[in-house]
Amino acid sequence: MAFPARTSVPAVLLGALALFGSATAAASPTVDSLDPTVAPGGNFDLGVWELQLPIGSPGSPTTIRSSDLVGADGYTNPAYFWTDKNDGSMTFWDPEKGVTTPNSNYARSELREMNRDGSAADWSLSGTHRLSAELRVVSVTKNVCVGQIHLGSGGSSTKPLIELYYHSNGDVVLGTENSPDGGQTTHYLTNVPMGQHWTYTLAVENDQIKVTVNGHTTTYPIQGGFYDYRQYFKAGDYNQSASDSTSNGAKVKFYSLTVSHG
Repeated sequence: MAFPARTSVPAVLLGALALFGSATAAASPTVDSLDPTVAPGGNFDLGVWELQLPIGSPGSPTTIRSSDLVGADGYTNPAYFWTDKNDGSMTFWDPEKGVTTPNSNYARSELREMNRDGSAADWSLSGTHRLSAELRVVSVTKNVCVGQIHLGSGGSSTKPLIELYYHSNGDVVLGTENSPDGGQTTHYLTNVPMGQHWTYTLAVENDQIKVTVNGHTTTYPIQGGFYDYRQYFKAGDYNQSASDSTSNGAKVKFYSLTVSHG
């Protein structure tokens, strides 16, 4: 599946586009239409996301609700989540030392998919589900996860279904989980030089995983054990390295972000 054509969408229209219970994609702006003077919620439809930050108390990172993210005056954080004043991108920074969830050794500045009513997204593997983005990775120490389909309700597993990684040498690599119990198989997809724009789509369609990077699609089977679980998307900056450094880390800049279900 090719990345959808880029069309200009005024930021004021974003909040009017429904997602939950609809086959319509949440619209996303183009690079040229991004306003560098507003919070990320003024350029991107953040009404279907909440934000996790690498701060808070041990084992309990700070979470910013969807209702606080939306709009031109929505939440922004000069250290971890902000609008770049030069290009309008939604920018994430994640240091190697930060607060993590109980099930991870790595901190993150990352969006988690939500429904319009503020409840957690938790969708079945049946149907068609897509997460699409245009982005740049401008710094990373080892590698960073920039998109996920993650297991939701249905069991005790805290694993992802898939994770999309960008490595410091420019390699874009997909990780597919072997089972809900763990174990991941990696698949090299392409190489994108550091700082260069690229696009991805993570999709579940016709009982298959479809991953498209810069217009090239690869398909993977869904193992039987995953059908017991529902799913949700994640996107942003989930750094895959940890140390005592608060200056080393990953910076990821998003220029579009679209979710659709049908």
